Amino acid sequence: MIEKMPRDPDYIVDISGIEDPSSAHSVDVNAGSEPSPRSWIGIKFDCCGTYARIYRNRDGTAYEGRCPRCLRPVEVGIGPGGTDQRMFRAT
Repeated sequence: MIEKMPRDPDYIVDISGIEDPSSAHSVDVNAGSEPSPRSWIGIKFDCCGTYARIYRNRDGTAYEGRCPRCLRPVEVGIGPGGTDQRMFRAT
């Protein structure tokens, strides 16, 4: 089960897949050689008491990753409306 961590207004996650052009993390498509940043969310794995970033999959449908110790898989779906949460807990 994925549980939201307490809200931290300094971080906003682009869940819906639409980038805000005024965002400091947006990259101009016409900028040329500058790569776009990979979208990620933080997961606290209760199974081993560890933390890891998990990254958006190539299809843009979910954030996928594994516990860094026991390799337990986790997938967080991306839906319409999204959330501005950056940190989650896998229980």
